[in-house]
Amino acid sequence: MIETILPASVCSAEAYTDVGEDDLFPEEHAVVANAVARRRAEFATVRRCARTALSALGVERAPLLPDESRAPRWPDGIVGSMTHTTGYRGAAVARRSDVLTIGIDAEPDQPLPDGVLDTIASPRDRAGLARFSPGPAVAWDRLLFSAKESVYKAWFPVTRRWLDFEDVAVTLHPEGTFAAFLLVDGPQVDGRLISGFSGRWTSADGIVATAIVVPAG
Repeated sequence: MIETILPASVCSAEAYTDVGEDDLFPEEHAVVANAVARRRAEFATVRRCARTALSALGVERAPLLPDESRAPRWPDGIVGSMTHTTGYRGAAVARRSDVLTIGIDAEPDQPLPDGVLDTIASPRDRAGLARFSPGPAVAWDRLLFSAKESVYKAWFPVTRRWLDFEDVAVTLHPEGTFAAFLLVDGPQVDGRLISGFSGRWTSADGIVATAIVVPAG
């Protein structure tokens, strides 16, 4: 599913059921030792996905530990992103020489719980959603949420700064793309200003997924 919205420079893997924890390194076991069984299972499965994707790049197996901000520490020269939701785990990785940053997210293709849209959507976002008719095609409000999650995952590795939901406006396009506009100062990276992101989305099997990939250079 996720590979359909990623360029050829990015390797990915996904899973719809959880694996056991035997695949974890001792250091990874320690991270989730006190977590509930569901959390341990999703942690193990998404890391298996990440290692599968990394192997396609020729990267050897190694622990994938969270940093002090809970973002994954990727091997030297690698950028990547992980996501997990009910019934889906996925990871995407690329070489830093090809890709500056990646953000992926998956969510249930169901309307957001009552009140959540009010906390994540700006008036501009809501005006955009009003263009879409409610129906079985896709849960547009949940897709908006997912797109903003992908924005944050792409933003944080290059800025190491928090980005609130109201700091970005997202325009969804029904053909499977979206545009994200930063409402705060974006970072200067390699001499270029990043003021927004473009992304792609898909839906299948009760899941919506979004992805942002910023090429290097």
